Amino acid sequence: MSFKCFHFAVFIAICLSGQVSLGQEDSQEPDDVAKITAAIESYVSAFNSRDVDLLVAHWSPNGVYSSRTTGETSVGREEMKANFQQIFEGESVPKIAVATESIEFVSPNVAVESGLATVTYSETEVVETDYRVVYVKRDDAWLIDRVTETEIILEESHRDELQVLEWLIGDWTMAGEGFRVEFSCQWTANENFISRTFKVFDEQDEVESSGLQIIGWDEKESRIRSWLFDSDGGVVEGVWSKRSDGWSVQSVATLADGGSGSFTSIFRPQSDGSFTWEKINQVLDGKLLPNIDELQVQRN
Repeated sequence: MSFKCFHFAVFIAICLSGQVSLGQEDSQEPDDVAKITAAIESYVSAFNSRDVDLLVAHWSPNGVYSSRTTGETSVGREEMKANFQQIFEGESVPKIAVATESIEFVSPNVAVESGLATVTYSETEVVETDYRVVYVKRDDAWLIDRVTETEIILEESHRDELQVLEWLIGDWTMAGEGFRVEFSCQWTANENFISRTFKVFDEQDEVESSGLQIIGWDEKESRIRSWLFDSDGGVVEGVWSKRSDGWSVQSVATLADGGSGSFTSIFRPQSDGSFTWEKINQVLDGKLLPNIDELQVQRN
């Protein structure tokens, strides 16, 4: 597939309607809304069935497609037809999906659609664009007159490196002598980090402390690291290492009063979907503290 054809394929996704919000809704005939919706559905159906003639019929005779990504322009139905034919003759015909953000009627005979298009060629080749479509009403039919699109550059994700900790995602409870901990783990935007919020309850079931932990991939050092911030003002930095039975986290803590400490946490995932946790080698301001024996952590 040529570079021009690749980007031309992106814009054909513009007409899959989702939820539509209307500008100047009160002044527009409801029948026009229905006709645009029907045209959108027809366009998608034509593309999925590779009906080039029907696709081209949805464009005005002098319709224009402009790619802000490549700078190239296609004008008129003949050029549109040639491009569609090239797409459908390719080895990988794309699938389309669109989230329509708005349709605004700027005049009785002109409407503008904006939204996000996703064009999937394969599991590893996906293009997302912001698009803007201008429709014109001619002989009681709404036709595509202008299309512009801009490819969205997706932020790099470190999900692959953090996938080994997928078992942490979810809501959990852990109980020990005189305390209970509830925490929730989830992916952040772009799945570059895992966030963990937690609350520690005392024997009276009152919140003793709470906080936030961020787990991420250190590209420079090629390892998983974490940063924990608790409600008392303490900060804990950790380095995660794989073990034969799970994971160990070597941590260094700075307390709110300036004190310092270190410890090792050990996580052992279980076959039933739960995991165990223990804390060993606790040192606070140079003094060795007792270990916290292995505790069971259950999914809520």
